[in-house]
Amino acid sequence: MTTYAVTGATGHLGRLVVEELLSRGVPAADVVAIARTPEKAADLAERGVQVREGDYDRPDTLPSALDGVQRLLLVSGSEPGVRVPQHTAVIDAAKAAGVRRIAYTSILNADDTTNPLAGEHQATEQVLRASGLAVTLLRNGWYTENYTDRIAEYLERGEIVGAAADGKVSAAPRADFAGAAAGALLADDAAEDAADDGTGTPDGAAPVVVHELGGPAFTFAELASTISDVTGTPVAYRDLSVEAYAAELQQVGLDAGTAGFVAGIDAAIAAGDLETDSDALVRLLGRPATPLADAVRAARG
Repeated sequence: MTTYAVTGATGHLGRLVVEELLSRGVPAADVVAIARTPEKAADLAERGVQVREGDYDRPDTLPSALDGVQRLLLVSGSEPGVRVPQHTAVIDAAKAAGVRRIAYTSILNADDTTNPLAGEHQATEQVLRASGLAVTLLRNGWYTENYTDRIAEYLERGEIVGAAADGKVSAAPRADFAGAAAGALLADDAAEDAADDGTGTPDGAAPVVVHELGGPAFTFAELASTISDVTGTPVAYRDLSVEAYAAELQQVGLDAGTAGFVAGIDAAIAAGDLETDSDALVRLLGRPATPLADAVRAARG
């Protein structure tokens, strides 16, 4: 039997992946939920899932967390600036524990994106490629929750402000990406390798499977239109230059560095860095990705 482990198992994405593995028929005893605070996964333990302590910042907790695991989903850390050493600690422990394959939640179009969030993902991918382990890179697009969680704000203001121009975002709900991650963990190695999106490794190296993952693409203007249609309240998109958007963000309280960072993400969207025509999400998910309008309706309850 194969044992599957998920790091960050009490987080938004990690918990959904654990639930997806169970719903796809993996016995609870064959699922390891790794959490910094195991008590938060007590409900999973009650269902028979192996709940183990594992803290990215405490490498001494990782060997026991990964003992007996064959396939691991490494959910990227949530603290920018420290993620590369955190991820490296997990990768080193996985290699020592005999893990056969690591799937990692990276960022869409990691090879050439200008997204300011990409650096740590790119560095982690390099560590994974150098590890000698079989690797699956799950290059996730944006979660629609990045926008649907702000619907009340958009409705109150009557507008979405940004600097994305006509750039499109291939977004999907977090649950869709969780389903894809579970699908990747469960995929037969030979079939999975055949589905490589095109970024392999030299002969003799451990296989690296790359999945560019994204849902139906939309512009910010289309996002505003969809919110208007679903809610019945008009919302428009107001597009600014990157510089003007950064200045406006500072006017509402962001410091200059953070404002530039946020505006830089929109610049990457304008450049097409968060758009993909890959069908990998649908293939791994086993169903169509959730349309934007459905995600907006779900967010509105």
